[in-house]
Amino acid sequence: MAIAAPATLRYNERRRDACRLAQPESMTEDFSTRRAIVIGGGPAGLMAAEVLAAAGLRVDLYDAMPSVGRKFLLAGKGGLNLTHAEPFAAFASRYGTRSANLRPQLSAFGPDALRAWALGLGVETIVGTSQRVFPRDLKAAPLLRAWLKRLRECGVHLHMRHRWLGWTADNALRFATPDGEQTAQADVVILALGGGSWAKLGADGAWVPVLRQRGVDVRPLRPSNCGFEIAWSEHLRARWAGQPLKPVAARWGGNAAEPFRQGEFIITATGVEGSLIYALSAQLRDIIDRDGSAILELDLAPTMPLARLTEKLTRPRGAQSLSKHLHRAGIDGVKSALLHEVLTKADFADPQKLAHAIKHLPLRLAAARPLDEAISSAGGVAFDALTENAMLAAVPGLFCAGEMLDWEAPTGGYLLTACFATGRAAAQGALAWLRAGNHIASP
Repeated sequence: MAIAAPATLRYNERRRDACRLAQPESMTEDFSTRRAIVIGGGPAGLMAAEVLAAAGLRVDLYDAMPSVGRKFLLAGKGGLNLTHAEPFAAFASRYGTRSANLRPQLSAFGPDALRAWALGLGVETIVGTSQRVFPRDLKAAPLLRAWLKRLRECGVHLHMRHRWLGWTADNALRFATPDGEQTAQADVVILALGGGSWAKLGADGAWVPVLRQRGVDVRPLRPSNCGFEIAWSEHLRARWAGQPLKPVAARWGGNAAEPFRQGEFIITATGVEGSLIYALSAQLRDIIDRDGSAILELDLAPTMPLARLTEKLTRPRGAQSLSKHLHRAGIDGVKSALLHEVLTKADFADPQKLAHAIKHLPLRLAAARPLDEAISSAGGVAFDALTENAMLAAVPGLFCAGEMLDWEAPTGGYLLTACFATGRAAAQGALAWLRAGNHIASP
């Protein structure tokens, strides 16, 4: 019997120690003869690879980009918002119609678990005034570097510039590489290919027709956390594009019971975008899909009650210019320009109508901006197409995680948390499938 060299023994001990730190609940089964392939190097795929390697599998991770975590690093440019510190019930509700589908994964690996996991990588987190959670240094790169170091110590092998193409006729995985097409086989496969936004970072939705050809129900990818198009006048476009609008409150029109949300956004040459718009984007997009357009209702003076605003505007104007008269009510610059986009001269002359317009200004949205510009995407693999272990019922041994599933969430750490949680759940589902004696048959 061959005896391992001391250096090899030390390496294996370091690998086991690293994997114990990664996943203290690692399984006790011997999976050392099993191989897993993870396709996609974002947070969901990396988390899946970590769980599988911690269980003892040989793990190969493939990604089409030159390096992993590109969208993750982009998210950290303005301060990496990992998760959110609100109570769990409120947190889970942020996933809208998919809250019930995601609750098991989020319960198993939610905000608190994610913060503990980051601390295990040496990254302490802090809670901001809005209850958003960030690394103490606000950066994504140190966390990603520490994570990749641990993954390599766990034995995860990274294969960059490998774009998944589907399957060969005998069911091997196909990859386009700089050295030509290559194939690979594994006992289990996890897909974490992202949605359809920011194609230059790898999430281009090219996997959609590949899975549909295998009989998988994939809902159309649509923009989420996105901007919208408005047919501005040339004057507003030339003069005010790029200007922030704050403070302001907004809601989607057509429902007087819908509360206004306060925040800020930006006027663009094509319409509107920014955090307040993103918070309303799912409803606005769905209304446009249904009706052909949607109304964004603005309150340009959210800190001033209507009665007080009306009183200010009713005061005699005398020789004072209209702009100075509006300034008295706190309406200047781009806010005044928006009023001129919508109101007639007669409206400006009527203090009651003017005050109402300032508190309820309707802007007609013609369309959502293109999917590739969106922060994230809706649509993807339908939850009905998955078993309870996140496996595709139509393709045994193939599991899915992350943004390629049919869910969406607002910004604020919700997107990342669900990617981590579903990546972990898919890997655990794969382990359960293997534990039951299953594997993908070799061609």
